[in-house]
Amino acid sequence: MSQTISKHGVIRALGAMSGTSMDGVDAAMVETDGHQIMGFGQSSYRAYSDAERDVLRAALGQWHGPDVDAAAEMVTFAHAEALSEFEEVDLIGFHGQTVAHEPRGRGTLQVGDGLGLAQALGRPVVWDFRSDDVAMGGEGAPLAPFFHFACAKWFGADRPLCFLNLGGVGNLTYVDPSFDGPEAPGALLAFDTGPANAPVDDLMQARLGLPMDRDGALARDGTVEMGALELFLAEPYFARMPPKSLDRNDFAEMIGLVKELNDADAVATLTGMCAAGVVQGMEHCPKPPSCVLVTGGGRHNPVLMEMLRVSLDCPVEPVEAVGLDGDMLEAQAFAYLAVRVARGLPTSCPGTTGVQALVGGGVVSSVSMDAVG
Repeated sequence: MSQTISKHGVIRALGAMSGTSMDGVDAAMVETDGHQIMGFGQSSYRAYSDAERDVLRAALGQWHGPDVDAAAEMVTFAHAEALSEFEEVDLIGFHGQTVAHEPRGRGTLQVGDGLGLAQALGRPVVWDFRSDDVAMGGEGAPLAPFFHFACAKWFGADRPLCFLNLGGVGNLTYVDPSFDGPEAPGALLAFDTGPANAPVDDLMQARLGLPMDRDGALARDGTVEMGALELFLAEPYFARMPPKSLDRNDFAEMIGLVKELNDADAVATLTGMCAAGVVQGMEHCPKPPSCVLVTGGGRHNPVLMEMLRVSLDCPVEPVEAVGLDGDMLEAQAFAYLAVRVARGLPTSCPGTTGVQALVGGGVVSSVSMDAVG
């Protein structure tokens, strides 16, 4: 197979995402020219074992050392296993696993060996999507907004709307589809709203040995502690203007705010904190959105979704309402972004990450290391 990507036409790209929830590898196909979405294809999910999650947790917050090396090796192996079942792939977008994110300090670190993955799979791989953005003064996150813009065009949106991703961390993308392209000033605004599932997952694991509050069952039996919620909203992060981003562990002290509460009240309060961060973030939207489309694991939590619906002035629906796959949207995003990188197109802009100018980050690795057009 040729390792050179053509400058024009549709590319069959395979994206892979391992998010801050650290549950496993999502993989999904997208057919795109880097501008429009022509179609979506096969997808799959490869769960991490408990032992693999322990390897990732050991590396969180670290920048180098044996724990980071072990995480990088495990992530590369898991992705090679997950992606090997796909056929007729022209290009792979490999996000890797974020273990440290400090855009105003040491930078950002996603572990995983893109060149090793390219050699294992025999396909060109685009990876290290965030470093160039941070080097140019950006937050390095969120990176899905350019894809969200393409999705809005794909399903025919004609009014401003928001995509809300509720993974380990929550992030919001405001899209105005009246613009021709995502890089146009005013087309996009994006930022992290605050912690989402990560604190709930961590508390469930620590107290009950369970990976999550499945279907919000425990939160439904609890009561939100308003004092803890007010302390949470007093955090300086919420007063900062976007774009802005978070590391998974930036709000680790949230667990301390609920340590005296029983299990149900603690989980209900952490869930309420996630919703409150979103409500605060919505105030930054340039125009009132016509709807909020929710993606990520949080959309499966009916308690969290109801909290959002009663607090926001527009419909709140899972992205499936417009024909998208909320479990695979981020994997699809990195398939789409990989094509943009390979073709020299920007993947972030001042309105999405706060970067000083349009940036098309990413490293392209292939077995033969041929130039990518």
